[in-house]
Amino acid sequence: MYHFFTETEFFKESEATITGPDVNHIKNVLRMKPGERILLSDGKGTNCLCELTEIGAGEIKARILPEEVSDTELPVEVTLYQGLPKADKMEFIIQKCVELGVTRIVPVEMSRCVVKLDGKKEEAKRKRWYGISESAAKQSKRMIVPEISAVMKYKDALKEAAASDLSLVPYEDSESLEGAGGMERTRTLIKSLKPGQKCAVFIGPEGGFSDQEIEAALEAGFRTVTLGKRILRTETAGLFVLSAVGFMLEE
Repeated sequence: MYHFFTETEFFKESEATITGPDVNHIKNVLRMKPGERILLSDGKGTNCLCELTEIGAGEIKARILPEEVSDTELPVEVTLYQGLPKADKMEFIIQKCVELGVTRIVPVEMSRCVVKLDGKKEEAKRKRWYGISESAAKQSKRMIVPEISAVMKYKDALKEAAASDLSLVPYEDSESLEGAGGMERTRTLIKSLKPGQKCAVFIGPEGGFSDQEIEAALEAGFRTVTLGKRILRTETAGLFVLSAVGFMLEE
């Protein structure tokens, strides 16, 4: 079944309206007709099964059906604080993390980041990144379109994430630090999350975290963890954590 998003304001008690580029896609690409069903979301948690009723030139009307739609979200909210990677790796990270259930992605400037974005570049990148998030959300039948936030400085990201119920920093040398406990510690921390809680995950860029960044995270009460015996690339580490969260917490 095809999945589309529309603004919250276009949802009424028994009817929803679709506008924008999806009108052309439904009408001229998919050639859908009144009576066909779609999945429609507002990107903020509302998910409805709908039946197309009117297909016009600039908008499409759909009747909201009474059937319940399964909740496709993770039981916890996961925010990924991703150190800015090189090339187009961020696009890959966004696409796959959205598929795996991330709630929000925050690009972070860290000391070993090679990429630096000025205002114009960041605006263009964020527009493209949001489009990737929306496309991945449609494909994976998400109830929300995960937000792609503005680029943050590392210290600001730490301050924001400190309000989370659990803040994790996957770090290749975590076993040399106080409180090390191998993969059992990683499993225990993830399993400690309760439905509705918030989890922050910090992933370093290609060069990893600096010693000063790890010290700052520990001082802020974050937990360093291992992701196993292998060193993972920056575009793989976040996917590992989200996969683990889904595997251990989803029913």
